Amino acid sequence: MNATPPPPAADDDGAAILDLERFIPYQLSVLSNVVSQEIAEAYGDRFGLAITEWRILAVLGRFPGMSAVGVAERSAMDKVAVSRAVARLLERGLLHRETHGDDRRRSVLELSDAGREVYSEVAPLALSYERELLAPLSDEERVQFSRMLDRLGERYGL
Repeated sequence: MNATPPPPAADDDGAAILDLERFIPYQLSVLSNVVSQEIAEAYGDRFGLAITEWRILAVLGRFPGMSAVGVAERSAMDKVAVSRAVARLLERGLLHRETHGDDRRRSVLELSDAGREVYSEVAPLALSYERELLAPLSDEERVQFSRMLDRLGERYGL
């Protein structure tokens, strides 16, 4: 049973009215901002990590040995923001950087021992937060939601 969405609302002149509260890109953006802010507050209080910093730790925890540009591309974060956050994480000793082989211009990042320790605490908290976030959905809805996000992400090469 496929429900077709109703036609967009129109004003008296027939021009389309953007119902911002039902506009999916707006809803995704607002939800993302709220979720990211909650996570940032939790990680900021406990670990002193900003949003970009904890995302970098998460990416490098999963994919060690990436460049800062690779981290930015994988996470769809701004390269300048990633570069600044990497500098802060290096300064705090949570990352270390090594030049890559013969190419001295290319460096790769990895979690330091201290970074792995923070990651080992952050990862379970993130998974717990995800469970709480998705708690209103049934198991079937969670699977469907994940599949839908995957399909939408494929459009953008994510």
